[in-house]
Amino acid sequence: MVFSSLLFIYVFFVLYMAFYFAGKSVAWKNSVLIVFSLVFYAWGEPVYIFLMLATAVINFFLARLIQRQTAKRRRKLLLIITLAVDFGLLGVFKYAGFVAGTLNLLPFVNMPVPVLSLPIGISFYTFQISSYIIDVYRGDVKAQRSFPKLLLFITLFHQLVAGPIVRYAHIAAEIDERRVSYADISAGIGRFITGLAKKSLLANPCGELANNTLSAGNLSSLSTAGAWLGIIMFTMQIYFDFSAYSDMAIGMGRMVGFHFHENFSYPYISRSVAEFWRRWHISLGTFFRDYVYIPLGGNRRRVYLNLLVVWALTGLWHGASWNFVLWGLYFFVFIACERLFLRKILDKIPRVFSHLYLLLVVIIGWVFFYFESLSDAFLLLSRMFGDAANLTNLAFELDFQNNVFFIIIAALLCTPIARLFEKAAYVIEREYSFGKTITIVIKGAFMAALLLLSTISLAGNSYNPFIYYRF
Repeated sequence: MVFSSLLFIYVFFVLYMAFYFAGKSVAWKNSVLIVFSLVFYAWGEPVYIFLMLATAVINFFLARLIQRQTAKRRRKLLLIITLAVDFGLLGVFKYAGFVAGTLNLLPFVNMPVPVLSLPIGISFYTFQISSYIIDVYRGDVKAQRSFPKLLLFITLFHQLVAGPIVRYAHIAAEIDERRVSYADISAGIGRFITGLAKKSLLANPCGELANNTLSAGNLSSLSTAGAWLGIIMFTMQIYFDFSAYSDMAIGMGRMVGFHFHENFSYPYISRSVAEFWRRWHISLGTFFRDYVYIPLGGNRRRVYLNLLVVWALTGLWHGASWNFVLWGLYFFVFIACERLFLRKILDKIPRVFSHLYLLLVVIIGWVFFYFESLSDAFLLLSRMFGDAANLTNLAFELDFQNNVFFIIIAALLCTPIARLFEKAAYVIEREYSFGKTITIVIKGAFMAALLLLSTISLAGNSYNPFIYYRF
């Protein structure tokens, strides 16, 4: 079950909210959250719910054991054991086949390659629970004494399967006590509907056009313009898709009193790769910064080795194949170059050129993300930078002419243009005595229209993937 499904929106979520607000105590609300989170997860993979529950039990008891220890060696040993269990399970399910397949490339190695289905959201909840364990070890948070409350943190369905990665320290107080105002509910509903519209009205059409253009059978016949069109549509799809999920997760959390941190901040307006990664998947970037980069030495020592490790792990986290490793190392090269000399150049040249540099680097990077086959990735790159004789063809012209207005609108919505309307609403509210009433009516009508259009789109379109759902 995904958030952008009619079953989730009009059945699961309605029932969840009805039960949630049927009781007044936090204990009741937390219980409803746990039950619906487990049902949500079990809907797609009932077997792996036991894996998640086992992980919760192990981490609950080991975290309390770590906190009780006074000897640093024992605390560190227990931390290592806990992390070995958590990441060992992630390694078995996500990377065992990749490791075996890679070893089989060596001479005289012929080992069986395990084929295991990947538990939904295992990368996200593994990172969340590991951050909790490390924070307990560091003394930044107290070990949770209530197993149901820790289970709620691990299973919370709002962001369970595709983020943002939520740290226990960020919501510990809200697990214990939270209050919800009408303003919270209104803001949460608006954020959810915005994410739903972003997914159904923008990400899905971008994805369809990208897939039709970049399908394996079409690569050899692509024109240069067609190759660029396909990867640019994927560039917009992955942003709209992933940020939409974050919007919906943040919105649902807000409706019930949880304030998740932002996960995207218009990354495509960046002027450098380093800035792009401060704006893209913020929760993942801060996780690697706080739990990998800084403990390795950060900016104090072995800076470039630390960056290499972080970006190799970033690539592997996204998928167990060499294209993701190459994708991560690709960004490491640019970030290292920016630290060494490139940033000084980017700061001096006109903004438009530094922005074009960033877009070019990111778009080429998405080629390695899109194709698991490196041969297909390099074939597309050869088409993107091909000869002028094959600049365009009929297929590109038809795709572009049929979608030109949509492409322009989608590109504009990758920028903070929506903030102009927010500023206009603020001016109206400030300047006119009835301004607040006007903006409330307009916003309500706009959200109702977005919900209606999203519903119609989802009802009439079977193409509705979540790219990050498989991570």
